[in-house]
Amino acid sequence: MAVGSMNVEEGTKAFPAKLTGQVFLCCVIAAVGGLMFGYDIGISGGVTSMDTFLLDFFPHVYEKKHRVHENNYCKFDDQLLQLFTSSLYLAGIFASFISSYVSRAFGRKPTIMLASIFFLVGAILNLSAQELGMLIGGRILLGFGIGFGNQTVPLFISEIAPARYRGGLNVMFQFLITIGILAASYVNYLTSTLRNGWRYSLGGAAVPALILLIGSFFIHETPASLIERGKDEKGKQVLRKIRGIEDIELEFNEIKYATEVATKVKSPFKELFTKSENRPPLVCGTLLQFFQQFTGINVVMFYAPVLFQTMGSGDNASLISTVVTNGVNAIATVISLLVVDFAGRRCLLMEGALQMTATQMTIGGILLAHLKLVGPITGHAVPLIVLILICVYVSGFAWSWGPLGWLVPSEIYPLEVRNAGYFCAVAMNMVCTFIIGQFFLSALCRFRSLLFFFFGIMNIIMGLFVVFFLPETKGVPIEEMAEKRWKTHPRWKKYFKD
Repeated sequence: MAVGSMNVEEGTKAFPAKLTGQVFLCCVIAAVGGLMFGYDIGISGGVTSMDTFLLDFFPHVYEKKHRVHENNYCKFDDQLLQLFTSSLYLAGIFASFISSYVSRAFGRKPTIMLASIFFLVGAILNLSAQELGMLIGGRILLGFGIGFGNQTVPLFISEIAPARYRGGLNVMFQFLITIGILAASYVNYLTSTLRNGWRYSLGGAAVPALILLIGSFFIHETPASLIERGKDEKGKQVLRKIRGIEDIELEFNEIKYATEVATKVKSPFKELFTKSENRPPLVCGTLLQFFQQFTGINVVMFYAPVLFQTMGSGDNASLISTVVTNGVNAIATVISLLVVDFAGRRCLLMEGALQMTATQMTIGGILLAHLKLVGPITGHAVPLIVLILICVYVSGFAWSWGPLGWLVPSEIYPLEVRNAGYFCAVAMNMVCTFIIGQFFLSALCRFRSLLFFFFGIMNIIMGLFVVFFLPETKGVPIEEMAEKRWKTHPRWKKYFKD
């Protein structure tokens, strides 16, 4: 079934293709990996604000939270509590590294299957946790699922999608992250008053894992992965099926040439770090993920209920506020899905950085003026104003740095170092997410509202990075990215020899 046709933008080789139902189905199923990731991001902040969870595992935090004269910014400052959130990302770094080899040796499809299995087992362990060790152990297994999924899914989608629609199809990964976050916040709201509500919240992670596990039996391996592993005829068959045409020789030959170059590379990581022409995508892909995390988004995603409680909202009010914020996140991501292949990557990234800078600075100013060290926030309308500002901030992230932080790194590396390069991007994401997850509550305690000014400054820096260093990747086949973009970029062309 064909739902559209395309030719890549002028100036590149014309790879005739249709946007087939096979491609769309494969991309949707693979993007469920984002649903797993999003559910975990959304669930942890709500769970750590539940009194029943704190009583079972962190009673000292529960006592501190309910002290009348406790410092507003320091109620949740506890390293073990933060380790519950951040341990997943340490495991994700290690898992991403393993996944980069598994994906190259065995293919994208079995790697996605492994991601769902790890995540499913971790969810079951968290559901049945009786003590902190079981809880952290489950988080580590979830981290393996996230590491395998985040390393492989965006690459899978970029390799299987036609160039003209690659952006929109890849944004589905981020869209399902936002749906996962929204679902998690709603689940937290429903279970927050139950005695063992946190078990239902954490155990709910098994649902997206099961969907991905079952769905992974119905997806095709990518032609690039098949051809890279010497399965040329199977690669041709899949290419014909997913492109919806018989004449696939031009694209097949391009992939074949890229795989011949790739198979000569025995050490992709050595090639990535020593070959000068790999430096531009390495720097840009890694920094995009660094900046994505230091937009401050995970402050909102992990700890939104904690933030709203810090401002004096009750438990239910803070969870409702989180549901509203995450709903805005999902809706705004749809905008990116619809416009990214027309507007391009760069303009969305620059607009998002500007929007997030303004809102972070304003939130910091409001908290500096109205939230004192002890007692509720001054001004009844202030929590509502902050909620509106956070929604504006989240929408700016959701149509720019959220989806494009995953999309751009997945489309800029040559095949011979694609897994290694994308690992560096994913590892940077995991490292930064760990740092924020582990230390944000402590930093909030020490730096208070000044923390929001820090993230505002980071947004200015990353906007300038896009202006001066990032080429536009819209509509360019990923095998032609070096020739059509890096070699012609004024700041990167010096790294390419004639």
